[in-house]
Amino acid sequence: MTTGSIHNKDKFLNNVANRLGRKRRKEGVELPKWSKLPQYEVFDGLSQDELLAQFVLQCDSIHTNVVVTSFEELGKIFPEVIEDLGGKSIVHWKDPRFQEYGLLEALNKEKEEGCSIYEWNPDLGQRNIDKAEQANIGITFSDVTLAESGTVVLHSDNGKGRSVSLLPEKYLAIIPKSTLVPRMTQATDKIHDIAKENGRMPSCINFISGPSNSADIELRLVVGVHGPVKATYIVVDDR
Repeated sequence: MTTGSIHNKDKFLNNVANRLGRKRRKEGVELPKWSKLPQYEVFDGLSQDELLAQFVLQCDSIHTNVVVTSFEELGKIFPEVIEDLGGKSIVHWKDPRFQEYGLLEALNKEKEEGCSIYEWNPDLGQRNIDKAEQANIGITFSDVTLAESGTVVLHSDNGKGRSVSLLPEKYLAIIPKSTLVPRMTQATDKIHDIAKENGRMPSCINFISGPSNSADIELRLVVGVHGPVKATYIVVDDR
C-alpha cells in the first residue's frame, strides 16, 4: 500500500494558531468532559437479543430483509438467500471470516452449479471494480452494526473494497450478532479505538442502511438510485 507524505504541516498549524490569537499547543490538550451525554442513553442497557429485535424492526422501515440464523444453520440459509436474490454472479470480500463461517465452501458449491464467483483481489486494481459492476450480488461482512438505524458499518482494507457493497444490483451483508451496538455513538467509539490501536483509521468507512434510495423529487421514495436496489442481512448468532 502506498504511503503518502505530509508537507508544511507545522507551518500550516502555526498559522492557524496565530489566526486564533494564541501560540500553538503541542501538548497538554485534554478532551472536554461533558456533564450530560444523552447520546449514550439510546437503547442503554439492552441485551444483544433486545438490540436485535430493535434492529429487525428498523430494517422493516428501510425496505431491508433480515434473516436470523445460528452459526450451525448458516451453511443451509446462505445458499437459500443467494437463490432468493437471483444468484447468477457474485463478488465478495477477501475476508478471513468467509472461511471461518464456512461460506467459501458454500460459494464453491454455487460455482459448481454455474454461478460466477469473484473474490476481491487487491493486486488487480480496476478489474475488481469491473467485476463488482457486472455482479448481481455483492457480499460483505458487517464490522459494526447499528440497531437504531438498521445500519451496517464496513471498514475498507486491501481485500475489502467498497465497490462490493456499492456497484452490484443486490447487496448481502453477513452480520455477526456480536457486532450489534445501539447506535452511531458506539460505532465512533470503536473507530477511535481502532485508530489508537493501529495508528490510523481504516482507509474508508461506509455506513449502509438498506438499499440506496432518495426522496428528493416531490418527496417520492425511489429505491436503487445510486447503489443496490435490494438489500438482505443475515444475522448470525456467533456467541
